[in-house]
Amino acid sequence: MNAWLFDLGNTRLKCAPLRADGRPGAALALPHREEDIAAALSEHLPRERIDVAYLASVAHPAQRMAVLQALSARCGRISIARTQTRFRAPGFGEVRIAYAEPRKFGVDRFLGLLGAHAQARGASLICGVGTALTIDLLDADGSHHGGLIAPSPTLMREALHARAPQLPEHGGRALDFAADTEDALASGADGAAIALIERSLARAAQRLGATPRLLLHGGGSDALAAALPMAQAAPSLVLEGLAIWAAVETSS
Repeated sequence: MNAWLFDLGNTRLKCAPLRADGRPGAALALPHREEDIAAALSEHLPRERIDVAYLASVAHPAQRMAVLQALSARCGRISIARTQTRFRAPGFGEVRIAYAEPRKFGVDRFLGLLGAHAQARGASLICGVGTALTIDLLDADGSHHGGLIAPSPTLMREALHARAPQLPEHGGRALDFAADTEDALASGADGAAIALIERSLARAAQRLGATPRLLLHGGGSDALAAALPMAQAAPSLVLEGLAIWAAVETSS
C-alpha cells in the first residue's frame, strides 16, 4: 500500500512516506500558504496515486481545507487523526492524556506523546517549538501529567514588531547581556523560552523523582538546542506518532 503521513502545523506542512515497517520515511517540509500547497504537493510527492493519506492538522480551517482539496485529487482515501483520551496499540502499551476534554488537546501534542512513548525510554518532557512553545510531561507508564503553552521566540518577536514596528522582527544573537537592540530582542525571546523549559524540567524531576529526558521538535527547536545541551533532537516525533495512530486506524 502506498501511504503517506502529513503533519499540518501553523507554520509548515511536513510529510513523509509510511514505510512497510510502519515507520515514517524521510520527511519533507513544504510551503504552507494556501495558494502554494497544491503545486508543492504535485512537485514533491510521487507521481503515482497515493492509496491513503493520514493527516494531522492544527492549522487554520482554510489552510486545512486547502490541503484536503489538494490531497483529494491524489489520494484514494484521507484519514484525519484526532486526539483520544486513551490510546492503546499491540506492543505499545497505553497513553492517557491529562485533559478532561480531548478536543482541547492539540493533535500534534497528542501524537508527540505517542511518538515519545513508543521509544520506551522512560519519562519524557516533550517540547515543541513552532508558532507556539508547547511542553508536555509523559511518565514511563504512559500517563500524561499535563503541559504548558507559551509563545515561541519567533512569535514573541512578531508580536513585539506588530505593536512596535521600530523593533526588528528578525536578527540578533542570543547573549547573556546584549549591547544592541537586535541582540537584546533575540536574547530575551530565546531566553524566555529556555527558562520556561528549564523550569519545567526541574518541576518534572520533582514530580517524578527523577529527571525525564528532554525531547525537542519543531521548526524553532534548533535555535534553542545549543542552550539546552541535555536535550535530544526529535524532529519527526509527530510523524512517528501519526504512523503509530495510522497502524491502529488501519487495523480497526
